Amino acid sequence: MTNPLDPDATPTTPLPYGTPDTPRLAVRGEARLEIDPETARILVTVTARGADRNAALTDLTRRNDEALTLIKSYGNAIEHLETGAFSITPQLTDKGRNERIRAYRGSVTLNATLNDFTSLGELTTRLADLELTHVAGPWWALRPDSPAHRAARTQAVHEAVQRARAYAEALGARLGALVELADLGAENAPTPAPRGAMGGYGMPPLPPEPGAAPGSAPALDLQPQRQTVHACVNARFTMTRPAL
Repeated sequence: MTNPLDPDATPTTPLPYGTPDTPRLAVRGEARLEIDPETARILVTVTARGADRNAALTDLTRRNDEALTLIKSYGNAIEHLETGAFSITPQLTDKGRNERIRAYRGSVTLNATLNDFTSLGELTTRLADLELTHVAGPWWALRPDSPAHRAARTQAVHEAVQRARAYAEALGARLGALVELADLGAENAPTPAPRGAMGGYGMPPLPPEPGAAPGSAPALDLQPQRQTVHACVNARFTMTRPAL
């Protein structure tokens, strides 16, 4: 900075690596926590096939309603429910001069997010037991505002301070002031890739053509997958003159 009492003074700025009397110290703090998931998402694909478009749509509508009714019957255990992709596709005979439509096949997807894992196994089994219904998942996750993210960031900052203090003490010095604290890569963070309609997991394969009707099955025993929460920060401090 410029001395206001001396207009001819040369402006001074702090050196990027400090001075012999006030060195700068740069460290990285990291934290990695293993947390039980808070939600589980399943993807339900209902299909129908008919000799004409109206028949396929009628069956698809009925099966979609059955799946929705079953999912909604679990009440507060369902945190989020939405309809994803819908399609109705003609299936053609072999290519050639006599090519024609021989059937129509339709599908609709449902995304359901549950917060009650005791109901998850039963619901997935009952959905899979429905006619021409395919179930994929579960995908375990933490909510974006989960306290686990804050806990990891706090632990990463504490780790940075402890590491910096240990370096300073090894030199016979003490930490002075915090100069900078930043998330790793915050200055040049890449733009997140857009997520697809299925939440980034892509479209599941359609279930096979109907065979023998499935019998009643017991509820699946689904074990939640623990989630890893990672935080990393870069920190820069000043410290007192080392005792070298």
